[in-house]
Amino acid sequence: MLSTNQSLRDGLLAIFAISCTWNASAENWPQFRGPHANAVSPTELPTTWSDDEGQTQNIRWKIPVAGEGWSQPIIWEGQVFLTAAVPQSGDAGTQPEPYTGGGGRSRNDLTKTVYQYQVICIDADSGEEVWRTSCKEGPPPIPRHNTNTYATETPMTDGERVYAYFGMNGVYALDMQGNVVWQRDLGVFEMRADWGTSSSPVLFDGKLYVQVDNETDSFLVALDAKTGDEVWKVARDEKSQYSSPMIWQNSQRNELIAGGMVYRSYDPATGELLWQLDMDKGRSSATPVAKGDRLFVGNEFRDRGGSDDGGGRLFCITPGGSGDITPPEDSSSSKFIPWWIERADMQMASPTICDDKIYLFERRTGNMHCVDAATGDTVYRKRVRGAKAFWASPWTDGDKIYALDASGTTHVLGSDDEYELLSANELDEQTWGTPGIADGRIYLRTVNHLYCIETPSKEMTQ
Repeated sequence: MLSTNQSLRDGLLAIFAISCTWNASAENWPQFRGPHANAVSPTELPTTWSDDEGQTQNIRWKIPVAGEGWSQPIIWEGQVFLTAAVPQSGDAGTQPEPYTGGGGRSRNDLTKTVYQYQVICIDADSGEEVWRTSCKEGPPPIPRHNTNTYATETPMTDGERVYAYFGMNGVYALDMQGNVVWQRDLGVFEMRADWGTSSSPVLFDGKLYVQVDNETDSFLVALDAKTGDEVWKVARDEKSQYSSPMIWQNSQRNELIAGGMVYRSYDPATGELLWQLDMDKGRSSATPVAKGDRLFVGNEFRDRGGSDDGGGRLFCITPGGSGDITPPEDSSSSKFIPWWIERADMQMASPTICDDKIYLFERRTGNMHCVDAATGDTVYRKRVRGAKAFWASPWTDGDKIYALDASGTTHVLGSDDEYELLSANELDEQTWGTPGIADGRIYLRTVNHLYCIETPSKEMTQ
């Protein structure tokens, strides 16, 4: 373990007690897409910002971030945490390359580059670094796609520890002062076409859940959050998938949901399979979203002549299912599925829900699809004016929808039943990572920087 802690903040952080519900402050953002994995900010967010030729608007601070990483920043009690894979051989040309369409290529050459796999703590008010810890140093054990990174998985925290998963480089738990308290090697496995990994872990009821889908030995594992010991592990009949698991807390029980060509629900306590849903193949990159007793799952439609050709469906699921809940092909609904639709346009970006409408954003074309959450009917489909590919997942403050494209432009939409583009905020830097949100601030990570974008109603601190 290589520790480069630089300075520590005084005082003790409030200890978070994990229970069957999140007890975190509403303004904490402890995991991928927030405390409920639905990307909903409880506070109004700014509509416009800019960083143009030294003139900034609604940007509290901007700092450089060394190394590579598409992981989302997380926020806890005034501190921002993020991960990065930092090459130790100078400018080795390791940064992720812009997406140009098509399949791209793998970066086998990077397996000879020495990286430090770092967790970084930043003061949320000032942007100053509090500490930085290198959990591991060495060359990566597998190649990655030229657009991916070796720090794509989002960390998470419970206020006692920060949990960082660096794919095939292992899982690390750090205390809030940046000291590694345990680590676990989950193995090294071949990924599809050497594309690398991206599935983020989820924490619930004292257990850390990691979905490790790969080409040879896929599994889902629960680790004790205090010790890193294995609680349970189940094999999965899936090849490489890239979506993150999530916890669905409904009126009947808690469920651990994991995507794939077959969606599956597990008992978080035991790993027992509760139900499964055949997606008719496809590729799972987006994470599902829930609102109360309705869970929305989908995957990407594939038509490349491969074994996964198909998919693209979006399902609405209600609680209580068991066994195979796949509806018959000639049925538009079944006992636990009020509706499902074909070609929903769920691709890389996970959906979000605002005003009982589901918003989905496409990768290749910059198109979007707005779906009525109650019926599955299309409210509208639209090409977002001027948008590039959407890789980051959208978010909402309950009134507006925010969609960040690959060029660093955030498109802000109204939530009415008709398409309305309120603003397009350009940062002109490659951006794939989903932002973190807390206290009316957007923590947005580009290929080279981390921005703190603050609502205009707050007093700016220089």
